[in-house]
Amino acid sequence: MPHPTDKQAMYERLRAYFQRQLAISDAQFEVVKQALIPKVLQRNELVVWQGEVERRGAFVVKGCLRSYVVDKKEKEHIIQFAPENWWISDQHSMLRGLPAMCSIEAVEESEVLLFGPDFFPLLQTLGPAFQAFFHTLLQNSMAAMQRRLIATLSATAEERYLEFLQMYPTLVQRLPQRMIAAYLGVTPESLSRIRKELARS
Repeated sequence: MPHPTDKQAMYERLRAYFQRQLAISDAQFEVVKQALIPKVLQRNELVVWQGEVERRGAFVVKGCLRSYVVDKKEKEHIIQFAPENWWISDQHSMLRGLPAMCSIEAVEESEVLLFGPDFFPLLQTLGPAFQAFFHTLLQNSMAAMQRRLIATLSATAEERYLEFLQMYPTLVQRLPQRMIAAYLGVTPESLSRIRKELARS
């Protein structure tokens, strides 16, 4: 558990995030706070385990998390990164109480606010503005996953890398090359070649 002053700073970061989206009163934010658990994650620490029922997700205050699956050949496939101000969860496990389809892990030391399956329904009880916020969040998540799926199926490796740069502009210098390659579905050697070709163009 974070130090009390660090815990307060984490909540303040979340409040600043909400205030960029909507007006939030002290009473409303107190309700939100009560539904969250502050936690400092060490690098490589897991929040959700693939195959286990882990009904929790995270809002990333500081650092970066990733969701990934390991196939039968023990190969990792990264689905999503979640840097600062991103939400991340395995909705399959979160909403239905089923074994998680992916693992969620801290890529670097991270400060997060953990939430359970009742968190987003709770937000919607706080009024129309929060209902609209949840709807927008859901739409954005679905649009991002749709873009990701289409890129995986039809885009070239270079196009997928350019899409990665657009979606995660702060991460290219923070992530190991092997993780970016796993996200793109290419080898680290292929990623190096793509980067060199783009640098020359």
